[in-house]
Amino acid sequence: MSRFRKADKMDSLAGFRTEKTEPTVPSGLLKAARKSGQLNLSGRGLTEVPQSVYRLNMDTPDEAQQDVSFGGSDRWWEQTDLTKLLLSSNQLKHLSDDIRLLPGLTTLDLHDNQLNSLPASLGELQELQQLRLSHNQLSSLPVEVFTLKNLRCLTLQQNLLENLPEELGQLQNLTELDVSNNHLVGLPSNIGCLTKLQKVSLSHNKLPSLPDSMSCLTEVKFLDCSSNQLSDIPASLSGMVSLQQLYLRHNKLCRLPPLPAPALKELYVGNNQIELLESEQLASFTVISLLELRDNKIRTLPERIPVLPELTRLDLTNNDISGLPASLSLLPNLKVLLLEGNPLRGIRRDLLSKGTGELLKYLRGRIKEEPEKEEEKQTAMTLPSLARVNTHNIKTLKVLEYSDKQADGIPDELFSASADQRIITVNFSRNELKSIPSRLLELHSSLSDLNLGFNKLTSCSDICKLLQLTHIDLRNNQLSDLPSEMRNLTKLRSIILNYNRFKSFPEVLYEVFSLETVLLGNNQVCTVDPGQLIKLVYLTTLDLSNNDLLSIPPELGLCSSLRSLSLEGNPFRTPRAAILAKGTDAVLEYLRSRIPA
Repeated sequence: MSRFRKADKMDSLAGFRTEKTEPTVPSGLLKAARKSGQLNLSGRGLTEVPQSVYRLNMDTPDEAQQDVSFGGSDRWWEQTDLTKLLLSSNQLKHLSDDIRLLPGLTTLDLHDNQLNSLPASLGELQELQQLRLSHNQLSSLPVEVFTLKNLRCLTLQQNLLENLPEELGQLQNLTELDVSNNHLVGLPSNIGCLTKLQKVSLSHNKLPSLPDSMSCLTEVKFLDCSSNQLSDIPASLSGMVSLQQLYLRHNKLCRLPPLPAPALKELYVGNNQIELLESEQLASFTVISLLELRDNKIRTLPERIPVLPELTRLDLTNNDISGLPASLSLLPNLKVLLLEGNPLRGIRRDLLSKGTGELLKYLRGRIKEEPEKEEEKQTAMTLPSLARVNTHNIKTLKVLEYSDKQADGIPDELFSASADQRIITVNFSRNELKSIPSRLLELHSSLSDLNLGFNKLTSCSDICKLLQLTHIDLRNNQLSDLPSEMRNLTKLRSIILNYNRFKSFPEVLYEVFSLETVLLGNNQVCTVDPGQLIKLVYLTTLDLSNNDLLSIPPELGLCSSLRSLSLEGNPFRTPRAAILAKGTDAVLEYLRSRIPA
């Protein structure tokens, strides 16, 4: 008997161990999944997928063994096949071949795990439409994945892929492909076979070129090739006739891409090596509304800039431009012109600080009489834009403007007219606003560019709910601090805070790691923390001019990403004015030399 008891004890321990290592799923979740066809196991610390999940539609549920009377909603025998399985943010290192036991899956989400391989049995999930594999450790994909004829969305960002097989071209129903943040050195030549693609993300790879076959991607609206090694863009890409947004930032381009794309609205070519802009190049962008050319080597602008009727934002930050052509003022819808970090001559700095409107007004004054008459003719044609609600701007340009009205509120009719229009740009500058208009939050899903300059704001907390913001202009207000919630603006690239009441560098900005431009001139800033500032690895433009800095910490010289650092007008003794006059590189070198050994 003792021997049996010992055996029983051993069996009991073994059972306990098995129960401890075998991951379990609450029966309530499984029961709900049989009814809805959806099972969410994200963020549960799973190291493997429980067998009860794979066999969900095969094994008889526990409640079937119980002598219970079921109501109409509890009929286990009327269960539905599992179609959506979410396993993201776990610790999965592999996926079992048993995934084939779920042939009804249309969505399989495995992102944010530790997968380094995938089973060939994935190819048996022929109903699959969405396969999310980002943030894993995949260096290759089984060819069976490319037999999934119904696949619409394939996301593979943040893996270890060095190439994509030619079989990729078989996914002819694919509409979204994201392979950003990998180690790709090339793309398959038959990528042009994916004729239903609408969104393609290739950023943060090692691509030296793009295949000509991409010209066949006539449905693509969004293409991101940022942070690669592109030195040229093939002219054949002009065949992408639906392309609306093109990102080419952080490459090795020496000229604007020759792309007369008829639908292109936004072009981002910042952080390249472009030296020359030609009028003919600009004229090809017939419907462009946003053109970003920041952080290049442009020295001059064409004397006769073509009239780009839809252009609302032109970013020329951190170039080598010394003068501005008066023809800039003839761009009929230009609302934002960014010029920080250029050695401009003949234009007073105080004029630049007053904003785009005043600068364009100044440039118009330099146009000779005949062009002025032509401008008057254009103005007469656009008189409807003076209406209280400019429906053209709202529907066509996706711009909501109510500026220079000296108003203490924004009319509700403007927001009503903007409903369902996916507004991108809002300009409420030069009014008497003391708080953020509450209805501005209705635009949270699309608003990326916000101008609230020249108002009377003392707080801007509601801005932090506009999570798509990339540019904020809050100059000439009464702000003395920024809310801590601003750290949630993970897409924010530039913020203008000139002429406010800040006494120190706003703490929360140290946590907005996407920032590229911070303008804090003409405040009362007396401290800045270079140890925190160095974490902003994308920061290229920092304006601290006309503040109360008594000293400049030498460690500021370690902020090597800075291309434009403005410090003039502060009461510090060193660096001397002669060093400041030599430019940013000289100032940073001087500061580094003063760091204690």
